[in-house]
Amino acid sequence: MSSASPLEPSHPARIPKGVSSPKLLLITGVSCGFGRALALEAIAAGHRVVGTVRSAEARRAFESLAPGSATGRQLDVTDFDAIGGVVATIESDVGPVDVLVNNAGYGHEGVMEESPLAEMRRQFDVNVFGAVAMMKAVLPYMRRRRSGRILNITSMGGTITMPGIAYYCGSKFALEGISETVGKEVLPFGIHVTAVAPGSFRTDWAGRSMVRTPRSIADYDALFDPIRRAREEKSGKQPGDPLKAARAMLSLIDSDEPPAHLLLGSDALALVREKLAATAREINRWEALSRSTDG
Repeated sequence: MSSASPLEPSHPARIPKGVSSPKLLLITGVSCGFGRALALEAIAAGHRVVGTVRSAEARRAFESLAPGSATGRQLDVTDFDAIGGVVATIESDVGPVDVLVNNAGYGHEGVMEESPLAEMRRQFDVNVFGAVAMMKAVLPYMRRRRSGRILNITSMGGTITMPGIAYYCGSKFALEGISETVGKEVLPFGIHVTAVAPGSFRTDWAGRSMVRTPRSIADYDALFDPIRRAREEKSGKQPGDPLKAARAMLSLIDSDEPPAHLLLGSDALALVREKLAATAREINRWEALSRSTDG
């Protein structure tokens, strides 16, 4: 008889197939990457999508993809004062939002000591505060209906870390924690929240979408320069397929018991399991000191 590892489920979750009923998805950042892939797959599956973009041109381009099924809204998720009004007009003019997908975000790369605090503020404004503002805007409607799904696109960088992306990992750690907490708060109202953590996928994250702080401190060259070169060289060649990620995310919508956290990609699985195992070993090693503070 074999027993499952503490890091592996003994009974894997069933993957739902098909679409039970058409839904209205509100997806932030549909111009490219996961947002665009998810919007296209959702429409192909029979859902309607309201996608946020940052320009009138991008809005027209999105709506032309599927007239009648794709509706664009011009919105910068850091314009916190505008979000409530945009969601209200969607609810009144398009329909009740069944699913919010907080996809808008970007990556910042830079050694922490070299990176200005203004870049950290911008990273958190988009990746964290923007997502929270969107949740706060849709939750009153979902709560009244006692129904709703929220998917927050985080990253394996919300669990593991790597030199040179401290601000990015910090933002994703924050969103992972907020997602899990909010999920516990709203579950009694029939609302499920899932933090979706992709590994390395063929999106623009490591390409044109990434903000890179210029190098300035030579002491970090040996550690960080090879990491930056490797990331640039692998951009566009990552193992993950965004369309398959989109289909995986859509499967959550019809799950009766979606997870609080979902990893996407074999690299995310391997690296997060390695991190959790290392953390368990470290906790055990320092257990005596941890317990010494009681009493």
